[in-house]
Amino acid sequence: MAPLFIDAGLLRHRAAIERNEIVPDDMGGGRDAWVEVGETSVRLEPLTVEVEERWGQRMGAATHRVTLRARDGLDRGMAFRIGSRRFVIRALQDPDETGRYLVCRCEAEA
Repeated sequence: MAPLFIDAGLLRHRAAIERNEIVPDDMGGGRDAWVEVGETSVRLEPLTVEVEERWGQRMGAATHRVTLRARDGLDRGMAFRIGSRRFVIRALQDPDETGRYLVCRCEAEA
C-alpha cells in the first residue's frame, strides 16, 4: 500500500484534546469534568446526521471525521474541543499503517 498523502494545510483547526474525568461532588458521588491534556491541529469533516425519536422528542447525532498527525495517548472516549464545540472520539485508525496520521470518527456533543 502506498503511503497516504495529506496536505498539512488541511490541518487548519486548532483543537484542545480533552479527557473525561470523574470529579467528586459534595454528595459522595461524582460528576463528569473535561480536562484539557494537549493541543493539536486537525482537519474536521462532517460525515452524517442521524435523527431518531426518543421519548416523544426528536434527537439528532452528528458524526465527523477528524484527521491529525499521529500522537501517543489518544484513545476512545477522549475528545477534541474546537471553540465551544466538543467532538467525542468513538474510533481511531491509522489510515495507511505508517504511524504518521490518525483518523478519528467522532460524535459531536450536543
